[in-house]
Amino acid sequence: MDNVQNIKQRFGIIGNDQQLNFAIGKAVRVAPTEISVLITGESGVGKEVFPRIIHQLSNRKHGKFIAVNCGAIPEGTIDSELFGHEKGAFTGATQTRSGYFEVAHGGTIFLDEVGELPLATQVRLLRVLENGEFLKVGSSKVQKTDVRVVAATNVQMMEAIHKGKFREDLYYRLSTVEINLPPLRERKEDIHLLFRKFAADFAQKYRMPTVRLDEQAQVLLEQQKWAGNIRQLRNIAEQLSVLEQERTITGVILRQYLPTTKPNLPAVINTKESGSDFASEREILYKVLFDMKADLNDLKKLTHELMNTSNMDQAKAQHEGLIQKIYGESELPQETLPMQSQKETMREPVPYNDTFAFAEEVQEAETLSLQDKELELIVKALERNSGKRKAAAAELGISERTLYRKIKQFDLDL
Repeated sequence: MDNVQNIKQRFGIIGNDQQLNFAIGKAVRVAPTEISVLITGESGVGKEVFPRIIHQLSNRKHGKFIAVNCGAIPEGTIDSELFGHEKGAFTGATQTRSGYFEVAHGGTIFLDEVGELPLATQVRLLRVLENGEFLKVGSSKVQKTDVRVVAATNVQMMEAIHKGKFREDLYYRLSTVEINLPPLRERKEDIHLLFRKFAADFAQKYRMPTVRLDEQAQVLLEQQKWAGNIRQLRNIAEQLSVLEQERTITGVILRQYLPTTKPNLPAVINTKESGSDFASEREILYKVLFDMKADLNDLKKLTHELMNTSNMDQAKAQHEGLIQKIYGESELPQETLPMQSQKETMREPVPYNDTFAFAEEVQEAETLSLQDKELELIVKALERNSGKRKAAAAELGISERTLYRKIKQFDLDL
């Protein structure tokens, strides 16, 4: 316990929460080893302090400590930032550059917001963690590095793995030891201590008296959800120190600086049933179908009545309510013809209309085959000369013997 208190004083950690003390003790025990550490927790809980604790208490404390915010580096340049690049590797690469893993050789590299890394970069990082090897962008030469990796994230890693946004093998490689930091709303006893620390710091910074909270303001401070955790509390303390002339802050004054949040009450569900309420969309669909079926039956009934009567006015008077229900008005549409005339029209014989009488005769494409043309001319010559081969041969300009051979070739039956 004394060792934990010394660490708090050395690194400026405020609070006596049991979960916080457990996390500090875990960091102290893992620091002398070479194990990769993953620090998890919500945004603003102070994750950036623990990598420095691990580095300063490790055997690499004399080496370099480099902190990298992975979420702030564009996806297109993050490989170059982490692993370096060769000259001419891409547009603008005018000279060879060393990456963070090469510069941090023998020291510690802190990857903040590691959950935001692109999948391609995660593959490169996994190789560094397993073998200590990496390739510069645009290089084929494998380089070695000796660094300890401490990562931090506010992302729910298992959820990100299920969504395919983070590699499962990399997660288990990073989280050999996982340190989880509690949110500020679970450290209610530490909230006032942190506020007093921030108020004293800002009073010294801006050279003004320190603001203090009365009991009502302290209770109000502890009841807040603190979505932004310690960072949000620090901002509130700075606003009060600068803007308020009164150095004693009451609950009424403090409430003006706190965000207005709606109470997380359970939703009130109206269980009162009425004729138009439905338990599900299926019941609504059933009701629509039944209504359509009833309307269709009414329409059939009206059509049948109109077809069997010759007095339209009487039929309209008898079924006025039904007509209004179907058509939305008290009379039939103007386009409706009397049923008698419709019957006569239907009985008139329909004249025969030859649909294909006007169709154009489609001519077959003329053949260009020499053999077909030769056969056609021989047949025409023989028909013109009444089968006389000598006369046909003379007309064709060939010998009678050639004509006889052609007749035999084409197997003409004369």
